[in-house]
Amino acid sequence: MFSLTSGHQYYLYNGSTDMRKSFDGLSGLVQTELQRNPMSGEVFIFINKRRNKIKLLHWEHGGFILYYKRLEGGTFEKISINTTTKSCYIEWSSLVMMIEGISIKHSIKRKRYLLKSGEK
Repeated sequence: MFSLTSGHQYYLYNGSTDMRKSFDGLSGLVQTELQRNPMSGEVFIFINKRRNKIKLLHWEHGGFILYYKRLEGGTFEKISINTTTKSCYIEWSSLVMMIEGISIKHSIKRKRYLLKSGEK
């Protein structure tokens, strides 16, 4: 419980979200707008129009978890994504930087070795 890691897949909704929406409203958005299953274990990220509130919807064994952060000052960075799609995949590191207020656009990611699927 309460465990988001780099092992999850993260999808940022391309649009502003009414932050009055809770579990049912956000899972409805996932189904209708993103054409994805909200109970897939993926994490869905929603940001409001003023970009000072963020919600993460995640299904874990037995139920939904909703993470919610409101900034008292400043805004979350707007990530440039293709406007024809309803969402985009973002990496765990990008999500953490966005929440911590680190500019993703100006950061340089150094090359790292990645295991191929099936390797240990």
